[in-house]
Amino acid sequence: MRAMTVVPGQPSTAGVSELPEPTADEGAVLVEGVAVGICGTDREIVEQGYGVPPPGSDRLVLGHESLGRVVEAPEGAGLSPGDLVAGIVRRPDPVPCPACARGEWDYCRNGRYTERGIKARHGYGAQRWRVDAGFAVPVPAELGVLGVLVEPASVVAKAWEQVDRVGDRTWFEPSSALITGAGPVGLLAALLAVQRGMDVTVLDRVTDGPKPGLVADLGARYVTSLADVDPQPEVVVECTGVGSVVLDVLSRTPPAAVVVLAGLSSGTPPVPVSIAELNATLVLNNAVVVGTVNAARRHYVDAVDALRRADRGWVERLLTRRVPLSRWTDALDATGVDVKVVIDLSD
Repeated sequence: MRAMTVVPGQPSTAGVSELPEPTADEGAVLVEGVAVGICGTDREIVEQGYGVPPPGSDRLVLGHESLGRVVEAPEGAGLSPGDLVAGIVRRPDPVPCPACARGEWDYCRNGRYTERGIKARHGYGAQRWRVDAGFAVPVPAELGVLGVLVEPASVVAKAWEQVDRVGDRTWFEPSSALITGAGPVGLLAALLAVQRGMDVTVLDRVTDGPKPGLVADLGARYVTSLADVDPQPEVVVECTGVGSVVLDVLSRTPPAAVVVLAGLSSGTPPVPVSIAELNATLVLNNAVVVGTVNAARRHYVDAVDALRRADRGWVERLLTRRVPLSRWTDALDATGVDVKVVIDLSD
């Protein structure tokens, strides 16, 4: 079978490889790959060597934003041939730590977790892959290829769960939210905020392309400067990872606000910070800053629900480019009009 592979950190090795069929010890559910999404993590693996291949292999099969169709599943798995599924990315560490033992592998305490397509496990960017039933999340047939957005949507579903949990420290009925970054994660974070009935503002630097229209059609405001954010947000979901943006957001934190840092960005220049001034802002405002990454199974389930409830036409516009498996490396070259680029694994 064919798969999208790379030696991490060696862009010239990125291409299509012929691999053996997946074996039963990789999971009881056999899945035909339908599509995978490309994100900044994939680019970092290819260009900067962020990822780690499985033991005994020098190449890594990419693809952690997955969608597949079940070919075979054991009795009791809750899955049938033809069902669409999204594969969960992270696997608990083998010890396991107390968090992993309770299904909270996204909070792994000892760092010995593995991740499909990222850390020590091949990804879903193959014509066929296997997975244990507990790590295959059913995707409704009506979502179709939009199911490839389940994984990035799970990340923001977790972010909003963090908002709720932190908010429970006191009276908290937020009505306004700021999302920084209008990439796929930012737009999905805005979608979930709108579904909560919030007054939503999205901050991004671009002034043309599809992003301003997507935000407007969601019923949110699109701005290019924090100075234009009004009303003052009670919740911020930061999706850029850009140091200067993070600092600006934290420096403007209103009283009792919750800021969730959900973005990572490599290669950004260092930003001078007055720790004492920032500390005073956060302390005097009773503000909370939470970092979040990855997701547990329940967040994938929440993501499926959010995508089902969304306007299909709007969600379809997030998939701005589709690339066949045979030319998957073309997806690494982001264009100014790209939101989410998807690899078609059937071609």
